[in-house]
Amino acid sequence: MSDPVGEGQPQRGPRRRAVVAGAAVIATAAAIPVALHAAKGEKHTPAARPATPARDLNSPSPSPTSHSRARGDNRPNILVVVTDDQPKDTDWATPQTVDWLGDQGVTFERAHANTPLCAPSRASIMSGRYAHNHGVLDTRHPYHLDQHTTVQRQLHNSGYRTGLFGKYLNYWHTGDNPPHFDEWLLQEPVAYYNGHYNDGGTVRNIPGYNTTVIKDRALAFLEGSRTDRRPWFAYVATRSAHEFNIPEKKYADTRVPEWTGRPSVFETDKADKPAFLRKAKHGLAAGQALRARQLRTLLSVDDAMRDFRDKLRALGQLENTLVLYTSDHGLCWGDHGWLRKSVPYRPSLEVPFQLSWPARGLDKGTSDDRLTGHVDIAPTLLDAAGITPDTPHDGHSLLGTGDRDHLLAEWWWNRQDKEPIHTWATYIGRSEQYTEYYRTRLDKNGLPTDGDGKVLFREYYDLRADPYQLTNKLHEATAAQEARLGIPALAKGLNAARRAGS
Repeated sequence: MSDPVGEGQPQRGPRRRAVVAGAAVIATAAAIPVALHAAKGEKHTPAARPATPARDLNSPSPSPTSHSRARGDNRPNILVVVTDDQPKDTDWATPQTVDWLGDQGVTFERAHANTPLCAPSRASIMSGRYAHNHGVLDTRHPYHLDQHTTVQRQLHNSGYRTGLFGKYLNYWHTGDNPPHFDEWLLQEPVAYYNGHYNDGGTVRNIPGYNTTVIKDRALAFLEGSRTDRRPWFAYVATRSAHEFNIPEKKYADTRVPEWTGRPSVFETDKADKPAFLRKAKHGLAAGQALRARQLRTLLSVDDAMRDFRDKLRALGQLENTLVLYTSDHGLCWGDHGWLRKSVPYRPSLEVPFQLSWPARGLDKGTSDDRLTGHVDIAPTLLDAAGITPDTPHDGHSLLGTGDRDHLLAEWWWNRQDKEPIHTWATYIGRSEQYTEYYRTRLDKNGLPTDGDGKVLFREYYDLRADPYQLTNKLHEATAAQEARLGIPALAKGLNAARRAGS
């Protein structure tokens, strides 16, 4: 599913990559064990309000005794940029990002969201845990996340200066300060223009375009390293490219290259798909329109990445800053008739994922084809900082040579979806994908208590022969055919993955 955006159209920037197979790309480090426990919390509802002091939820943590970086402290700065709803095949809109992190970094070609939904995905990025372990299963219960498990806590406690700029977790109460960050400009609810922010503890409206506002505050945070010599961690999360897409005014009428779709957009016989998907009727025109809107909003993200690079160069920090760029999940552009995320298909699950760290030798423009997930981000950042995790992870550091033979992705039918998109879990292998749908729904507290968990539907795709997932080989399959596909072992493996650490 790597058809280029705007095939046959000129690119806005260079795209040069040498291909290096699998784990040989990156230097060695140890994998991190898997065993986790979900945390439960209270229900909170965000409320818009006039400027007012915010409530501080930060847990007690040691403060550095000096703003001067200790002699011999060569730990890298860390910049993580997370876009919203950005699928793969959007390089046309981000040429400067591709030039920096693609041509002078590592591109992880098989990167996945472990839950294709905003808050659960972001909680996995912060905790290194699958959603069934961190407990944030929908977009309405962010306080289920145990803040003790987060990468920002461990970085902060080890002497990093930490900053959050942009989107945090859906339905986080705007008046609550984000734990374990020294500086923040948190927007909730998230809007493209003239947003409502928690600005370092004061809730107020700030005029301007979301990407530009949070970029400017992040740049100021980076500038602070001229006098505060601690290594820093900046988490920057844009509204782009989430619907309803509103581009920055200067890009509102930008012409984007034509897109003629891919085979999954033109699938007509969906008898082998789940019932909710058989009803989906979005076609090429709807997918083209959504894609164009997304690309226009991403142009501003690309400008922000250019400015981050320029700032790091001006500060003399470009060499020893680990920069990671990804999206919280992908999005379907009419694939199988679908125009959203939330489904176990490649456009929904696969995400852009690029990393650069010149001081570690990760600046060669290479590709890495290991199975990668958002659960790998926290272990990678802690490994780079030389920190031994004090909470378990489901992922492993990408700075090592470790690989996996499968990856888990999961999703729960939540209260926002009135029509059933049944809870599912999927076992993604190197050449196959096995999915089960369950009779389960989240209750009003965001817990999977409604339903008996019975398996309602199953899918199996040969990803090599059928990369667009057009032929579900379990449709009308006999027991003998299922056995030849290895379904009993896959079902057992999926069941084990769903319960690991719980």
